Amino acid sequence: QVQLVESGGGMVQTGGSLRLSCAASGSFGAIKAMGWYRQAPGKERELVGIITSSSSTNYADSVKGRFTISGDNAKNTVHLQMNSLKPEDTAVYYCNAEAKVWATWNTYWGQGTQVTVSS
Repeated sequence: QVQLVESGGGMVQTGGSLRLSCAASGSFGAIKAMGWYRQAPGKERELVGIITSSSSTNYADSVKGRFTISGDNAKNTVHLQMNSLKPEDTAVYYCNAEAKVWATWNTYWGQGTQVTVSS
C-alpha cells in the first residue's frame, strides 16, 4: 500500500504564501503522477495541480500564475508553492498519487491539511 503524508498547511492573510509538501511511502512499484486537490466546505473536491513522473504539469484555471507544483521522483515527494493567496483558496488540501501496487495502478489520498486565508 501507499501512505501519503502532507505538511505545511496553516493560516495566512490575503496575499500571503504557503508551501505544502507530501511524501509517499510504502510498498509500490512506481508513481505515475502526484498532485493536489482541495475541498472547501459545501463544495466538491477539485483539482488544484498535478505533476507526472515526466514532469508535465496541469493546473486549475483558478490557481494558474499563483501556484507552482514540483516533484522529486527519487524521493517520491510533491510540493505546492502557493503565492498571492486569496480567501477563496481556503480549503482542505489533499495530496493524491497514482501508484502501481503489484500489477495494478491505484489512486491514493493523504489525510488532508487545512489552508485558511483570512481577508
